[in-house]
Amino acid sequence: MTDWLIAPRPAPSLPLDNDVRRFAVRRIVCVGQNYAAHAREMGAAGDKPDPFFFTKPADAVVVDGADPVYPLATANLHYEVELVVALGEGGTPVAWGVGVDLTRRDLQSAAKSAGRPWDAAKAFDQSAPCGALSLTPPPANAAIRLKVNGEVRQNSHLGDMLWDVDGILGKAAQLWDLQAGDLFFTGTPEGVGPLNAGDYVEAEIEGLPSLSFKVMAR
Repeated sequence: MTDWLIAPRPAPSLPLDNDVRRFAVRRIVCVGQNYAAHAREMGAAGDKPDPFFFTKPADAVVVDGADPVYPLATANLHYEVELVVALGEGGTPVAWGVGVDLTRRDLQSAAKSAGRPWDAAKAFDQSAPCGALSLTPPPANAAIRLKVNGEVRQNSHLGDMLWDVDGILGKAAQLWDLQAGDLFFTGTPEGVGPLNAGDYVEAEIEGLPSLSFKVMAR
């Protein structure tokens, strides 16, 4: 029996829709500026360069109806609704879901200006709320939208992605050995904006279980 100095924590996991099994999360990889209109609202050209990636820790996932707490060290927390793709053996997609990439936008802007990494802006605690995963993929041009307190803030289609799922995974496989348990956030459409404590968020993609949560005060 292994004697631990600090016992390992259980692996973060996501529920499967209408299935008793769960998906153990190995790591989270996110794609930046994968919708042209969002790229432009972030100050980029909005053309189709190679996708670029950043990561979040596996335990950043917020699951099973839990409500994330407004994070430390920010006064400008942003929402970004995204299609989430879960990989099985061989690094192939096996399940799909709705996620929200929470971003400390003020920290991201400061990091960009200084030419520094984005880790503190993206890879913080409870920064990746995610709904139940479906074993059936959504339609290729499924609607994707996000509401805050009942008001639509993001409204687009998956067909507007610059890089589709196969393209994203093909590029990612040049950088990492994709494995079962990898979770990909595939980018967000235009309309990102701020969240405050007490805001109620509803995120949905046609054909997938929806996601909702309240931002809790610290």
